[in-house]
Amino acid sequence: MLDIPESSQVLVFSKTSLQRSRITPKTPRAIYFNDDIYIGFCLRGDVMEVSVADPSLGTVFYTLDQEPTDKPRFQRQTESCLICHGSSANRGLPGHLMRSVHPDRTGEPVIGSGSFRTDDTSPFEDRWGGWYVTGTHGKTNHLGNWLFRSRRDLDDPRNPTDNLNVTDLRQHFTTGMYLTPHSDLVALCVLGHQVGVHNRILNATLETRSALYYEAELNKALREPKDKRWDSALSRIKSAGEELVKALLLCGEAKPDGKLEGTSGFAKEFAGRGPFDNQGRSLRQFDLTTRLFKYPCSYLIYSEAFQKMPKEMKGHVLRRLFEVLSGQDESEAFAHISKADKQAILEILRATLPDLPAYWRE
Repeated sequence: MLDIPESSQVLVFSKTSLQRSRITPKTPRAIYFNDDIYIGFCLRGDVMEVSVADPSLGTVFYTLDQEPTDKPRFQRQTESCLICHGSSANRGLPGHLMRSVHPDRTGEPVIGSGSFRTDDTSPFEDRWGGWYVTGTHGKTNHLGNWLFRSRRDLDDPRNPTDNLNVTDLRQHFTTGMYLTPHSDLVALCVLGHQVGVHNRILNATLETRSALYYEAELNKALREPKDKRWDSALSRIKSAGEELVKALLLCGEAKPDGKLEGTSGFAKEFAGRGPFDNQGRSLRQFDLTTRLFKYPCSYLIYSEAFQKMPKEMKGHVLRRLFEVLSGQDESEAFAHISKADKQAILEILRATLPDLPAYWRE
């Protein structure tokens, strides 16, 4: 019903979520996702955790009792989830978090060791602490599959390498207790990308609504026409929109040091979802050698959350994307996109994205 593939399974064993008492390196928490929905499952957990990128409300959190019942019911959650997901780490907005920590043998983050947010820009050597990672990645280093005994491990230059290029997790826990034995490397990369872009869409949406609300109140107080546009509102929309444009175009993306290959078949299944243009090209196609995607533009441009953004923000973002892809904006921030890739992305979007402004086709 939710159309979430088993191949998207990734496993986190750090105690950094709602049911932390259920999570250990022997009983990791499983996360499954598609473009709009994330599901968290704990062995012997009380509930399944669900979050949705809602186009009207932003990120919305639910729980669902794990005990079988004739009439399963999703329960909306607020404070219990927003303590972390609505904290300063997300600018006080209800967003998603993907963290990398230094877990000890029980899954507790080592006190005082700090943590890292994981998105496209995160160096690979800082990613996936507290997560299991299955796949091969050449010389690319990361923190996955690693337990820290103490703070001394953090400063030891002789870091172990047996946590790298792991394809079988049976030495760590009983994999047969999960839907698949994988915590797919490519799925982890896509999850980090998706969480970052969803948060930028959320920020752009709520910032626009707030700017327009204050503008309307100002017009009312000063007896100005209702449609009078203030520079302050335009500035807020432009600022949030620019962040989103850079996230959609994977600006500042960290590069791997070797070819990335998962174990679950996620990459093939994900790429096969399209949509495709008449040349068989899609924004879901992977590169996995020099960058994540073959064409550096996020597939989340098709998502409901993006498509239903306020028209002021959506119009601004589409205008900026066109300026970059058509070569009108050749600033350094977008230098990672070659002229050929810009043309390809432009053509793919023209063929697959409905309701584009007329100037996109001129």
